[in-house]
Amino acid sequence: MYQDENLIVVDKESGVQTEAILSALKAAGMGDVRALHRLDRNTEGLLAFALGETAELELLACFRARRVEKIYLARVFGAMPKAHETCVAYLEKDAAGARVRVNMQKRGERIETEYEVLETGETTLLRIRLHTGKTHQIRAHLAFLGHPVVGDMKYGDAAKNRALHRTRQCLIAKELLFDPEGSLAYLKGKRFVSRKNL
Repeated sequence: MYQDENLIVVDKESGVQTEAILSALKAAGMGDVRALHRLDRNTEGLLAFALGETAELELLACFRARRVEKIYLARVFGAMPKAHETCVAYLEKDAAGARVRVNMQKRGERIETEYEVLETGETTLLRIRLHTGKTHQIRAHLAFLGHPVVGDMKYGDAAKNRALHRTRQCLIAKELLFDPEGSLAYLKGKRFVSRKNL
């Protein structure tokens, strides 16, 4: 865990909800802790929290202005068509089903997901950079492309997951890099890296 007077970065375990970590930090007397973003319960990796309103406003401005680089590792089924590609599609929320749908008909919000193949074999290991950060974007977009995340029980391949005895998605929020201005400019260029690997 990293902590200074404005920021806490936690390396979250799979199966733990963001809200549970927020509650634990507050209960531990960490001060006025505020969640900046969320990770799915079964996604591991880096999760950032602001300490106080000023830090929260400045860091949220970074997220909105896309001055936060988020890098993920994902293990997927199948071989990707290219070694490196940036894929664009559109994402619609289905609130009733607690899911999202990806399409190419420009329905919903535009999403942009960049991947780089790191390793191929029975499954493929990808380094993913999010250019947009929407709910379930990585999992839904990769499934739409025909390469669901291994262990993803919502958007994935249930039969293949059962064959591999996987019930949690192989997805890690691996790196965070902030590019803030103002009083948080000291964080510029500081890269946070999760210890977790796939």
